Amino acid sequence: MALDPRIQLSKTLNKLAVDNMSARTDSEAAQAQASSGVTPESLKKKLKEQLGATYVEVEDMSGGCGQMFEAVIVSPQFAKKTSLARHRLVNTALKEEIAAIHAWTPKCHTPEEWEKKRPQT
Repeated sequence: MALDPRIQLSKTLNKLAVDNMSARTDSEAAQAQASSGVTPESLKKKLKEQLGATYVEVEDMSGGCGQMFEAVIVSPQFAKKTSLARHRLVNTALKEEIAAIHAWTPKCHTPEEWEKKRPQT
């Protein structure tokens, strides 16, 4: 039984979209990062400026292509806010950057929460 042509087309387009988002070589990764303009440093700087973050750690989880980031963000602005409200604050501050990348995972803490949670040195 043959697939409906519309389903076949949809599957083909989905595969193309996924293939175009992932870099296969280091040079493709560098090009993807350069074209988006999003770097761990630029994210860190904007979070400190926009949220008054006292500590920001941003890690590129995509192997250098700048398309998937995970962050620990510590800001007094998170006090008395739910996790959802904290994420909304961060997402609003990074609206343009988030639109240019594939995945974003923030972990938001108040300074007091971070003191209890942070790795001890």
